[in-house]
Order: sequence, then C-alpha cells, then structure tokens
Amino acid sequence: MFKNEEYIENFEEIFENVRFTANSYVRLKILACLYEKPQNMREMTDATGLSYSSVSSNMHDMELKNILYRDHNKYYLTNSAKVRIENVLELKWIISLLNEFFNILDGHIVDMIPNESVMELYLLGKAKLMESSGVDAYRTYNFIEKCLSQAESVKCIMPFFYESFFSILRDLISKNKDVEILVPQMYLEVFQEKSEIEDLVPFKEYNSFLLIVTDKVMILGLFLENGYFDQNRLLTSKNEESIEWANNLFKNFKKENK
Repeated sequence: MFKNEEYIENFEEIFENVRFTANSYVRLKILACLYEKPQNMREMTDATGLSYSSVSSNMHDMELKNILYRDHNKYYLTNSAKVRIENVLELKWIISLLNEFFNILDGHIVDMIPNESVMELYLLGKAKLMESSGVDAYRTYNFIEKCLSQAESVKCIMPFFYESFFSILRDLISKNKDVEILVPQMYLEVFQEKSEIEDLVPFKEYNSFLLIVTDKVMILGLFLENGYFDQNRLLTSKNEESIEWANNLFKNFKKENK
C-alpha cells in the first residue's frame, strides 16, 4: 500500500491524537522530550521548565490516552504514539514538498500524470526546480542536451519535436545505447521523418508532459494550461529515489497509453 493511502486511512485516529496533544502547550513539551529519550519525572520538569504538578497531571492524561507509559520510574512513548508522530512529521514533509513545487504545478497541465505516480510523489523529496532567466533563456534546454549526451541509457516521453534532442538520441542509438522514446500517436510519422528514428513508440495523448530519465538523472517538464510547453521550468534530480519515480512514471504512462 502506498504511504499516502496509509495516511488517509489513519487520518482520523492521527488527527484525534494530534488535536488532544496540540491543545496543550504542556503536553507538546512532554511529547517533544519523550520523543528524544525516556525520562523520569525530575528530568521532565527540568527539561520542560514546568511545575511538578503540571507535568504530573498531563502525563497522567497522556497515559490514559495510551500515548506514554511508565516503567521503573521512567516514562516512555508507546510504539503507536511514535508511529503517529513519525506519520505526522512525514505528512508535514510531503505537504512542504508540494508547496516547494507549487511554481511548476500551478497553472500547468498535470492530469496526464498517472495516479500511481501521483501517489509516489514523496520519492521526489530531493528534486529541484530549474528555471531559465533573462540572462540564460535556454538554460533548461541546454541542461537537457548535456544530460542526454552523457547518458548510458535513456527513456523519454517526447511530446514535441526538438531537433537537437533527437540528434543526440540518434547518436546514442548509433552507439547501441539503450534508448526508448515515446511520441504522440497523431504525429508519429512526422517524428519518424524529422528525427530519422524509426523505432519510436506512440502514445495516445498530445499535451502530456516531457519526461527524460537516464541512468544518472530525471527531468520532468509540463505544459501550461494554454497548451504551450513551459520551456522555462524543469523539475530535476540525480537522487536514486527520484530516478526510481521517473522510471515508474514512464512505465505507468506507457501502460495507460498503449
């Protein structure tokens, strides 16, 4: 089961526990202390700077909620409490991740991305947004050319024809590199003629997205809502998990668009 689905299934239980804890500053401080390590009552009062009575009463309530337990005068977080905390922290991280990528998602066509790949967005944790500028208007295209020229293997979803990209792909094919290229069905013959590459695999959609995944890097580009490709922004990463996500996206998209 995907992590996001687990969060959705456990949301109400997680939410109730978070709400109970977050409603009290004292309980939050206790939770933070015990998340670091088990402590006795004296250590808790010293670490939190709170009174004995305040810490004691709140810890009693947290025991009743099965958030913590006592063993030989030391207090420990229960395993279920640790899992909930870790789930909340990771969910917060995923939300931050999506906010970080807002510039490339907002105003762009993203509904062509298969649901399986959307559910695995957490794998893009170390991806970066690359943008062109007035000083370097072709930064993104130059980056793609460099990545293609250094590749030992390539999988591409190419929704538009760009001579320079296909020239490098032809060269890789001539060197017997592992190259697989998906292009729009409606323009298959045009792509074959212009690229001089016969072994192109068609897909049904037109304004899909640009995907390039090599043995070293993944690159994702999107179309704007007006139907034009956004050549000024790319999402890219050399992280293994991001490359795994891109390979899965290629596989999922190819399966959906046979």
